[in-house]
Amino acid sequence: MADIQALEDQIVGLSLLDAAALVKKLEDRLGVSAAAAAPVAMAGGGAAAAAAAPEEKTEFTVVLTGVGANKINVIKAVREVTSLGLKEAKDLVDGAPKPIKEGINKEEAETIRKKFTDAGATVEVK
Repeated sequence: MADIQALEDQIVGLSLLDAAALVKKLEDRLGVSAAAAAPVAMAGGGAAAAAAAPEEKTEFTVVLTGVGANKINVIKAVREVTSLGLKEAKDLVDGAPKPIKEGINKEEAETIRKKFTDAGATVEVK
């Protein structure tokens, strides 16, 4: 059990880029995809109800679209939000447009958007 806890702590401590690389390696090695499975509607009235109700978006992605004049403040904001190292944060800013954070709720996405606009960057919430 201690090994599982140690592994969990290591995974939680990964940077966003390292976590993405880990997922890719596991997908390749195990021959699977980490894409979420589509929900299966229940037979009968459940299918009609699922088709009638529009889905409300619950997961958002914040994308850095422009750096602006104050690149250093934008790099600092990236480091705060993602816990990336200096080099990784600089590479992300230099490679804009790039996603900053994915799969987050609406409130967190708006907080991140405000932080980046205050730093002089332009972001898009998808």
